[in-house]
Amino acid sequence: MYGAFKAHLGEQLAEIEGAGLFKRERGIAGPQGPEITVGDSQVLNFCANNYLGLADHPAIVAAAHSALDEWGYGLASVRFICGTQDQHLELESRLSSFLGTEETILFASCFDANGGVFETLFGAEDAIISDALNHASLIDGIRLSKARRYRYANCDMAELEARLQEAADARFRVIVTDGVFSMDGFVAPLEAICDLADKYDALVLVDDSHAVGFMGETGAGTPELCGVADRVDILTGTLGKALGGASGGYVSGHGEIVQLLRQRARPYLFSNTLAPTIVAGSLAALDLVEQAGDARVRLQENAQLFRSLMAEAGFELLPGNHPIVPVMFGDAAVTAQVAAELQRLGVFVTAFSFPVVPRGEARIRVQLSAAHTEEQIRACVAAFVTATGAVQPA
Repeated sequence: MYGAFKAHLGEQLAEIEGAGLFKRERGIAGPQGPEITVGDSQVLNFCANNYLGLADHPAIVAAAHSALDEWGYGLASVRFICGTQDQHLELESRLSSFLGTEETILFASCFDANGGVFETLFGAEDAIISDALNHASLIDGIRLSKARRYRYANCDMAELEARLQEAADARFRVIVTDGVFSMDGFVAPLEAICDLADKYDALVLVDDSHAVGFMGETGAGTPELCGVADRVDILTGTLGKALGGASGGYVSGHGEIVQLLRQRARPYLFSNTLAPTIVAGSLAALDLVEQAGDARVRLQENAQLFRSLMAEAGFELLPGNHPIVPVMFGDAAVTAQVAAELQRLGVFVTAFSFPVVPRGEARIRVQLSAAHTEEQIRACVAAFVTATGAVQPA
């Protein structure tokens, strides 16, 4: 049977390759950082979610090393059977304190967190109203719920209100949005969303993966940035970006919500407990984040510098202030060629095209870090100028 199926898969792979959309993974040697080793070369890294530069921080590495001796390599089980250590409880408590919520529950990833929250909390009598550009993990998590599904155009408050009106007969309504949309760097208008939630008696869920740790005065994310920290009911997020860059995710919010997730969220009940080294490293990362005011300022300055230099050089950028800076090219094949030329010039970036972004909106998503220097940022911009000059338009 596999012969026919193999041919079917081969046709799909050939179509992806022919359209210039084939994604190839590139190996790196050594730790994540503003400079990384690719093959035999040192290159500037401008495509990691390492917003505060903590992925190779000595304090986090030391905490992870120590955890191996104190806590072992793994728990070999799920939490409710025999897989909770004191440090897991400490991390959940620390996250709640940092985010200003009542309780927090850890998952193996934010994808798992988003995969468990909707099916557990919302049923056929309820309505989920989701931004059209929400992350794939939110989309997939919503699909697992029997709740009615509505979608509104990205950050379009008029359309959101219309969907809320359409769902007026639902038992419960929840508005679901990314805090920051990962392919565009746009910040969700959370104050307006919360105002509509109040008007229509809806809950608000925010995936804050691309904001927690570095946005807002203390780094608590977009609810803090937008002044609605006490108005968001459910927060999901990752430990795999600004908070140390490893893996793991969480759901944080009202106590009853978290308690029900512990009872019924399938990714929590049927996935091994987060590894001890990651928990210890994440605790160390929180220590650093709570003292990272200077790094957050530097990150913002780096993003502003890159945006201004690229605009002066004539590149089309999506507007914003986030350290995600999409450089738009449109054509997928051209975008891939520019990214390849940039790597040849010593700048590590990634081309994004359909289905990750809409057709005709291919881009190179540059991501700034607090660890980047001004010299590295200027070198990146110069490489963009050279690379685009070397690539012929489609």
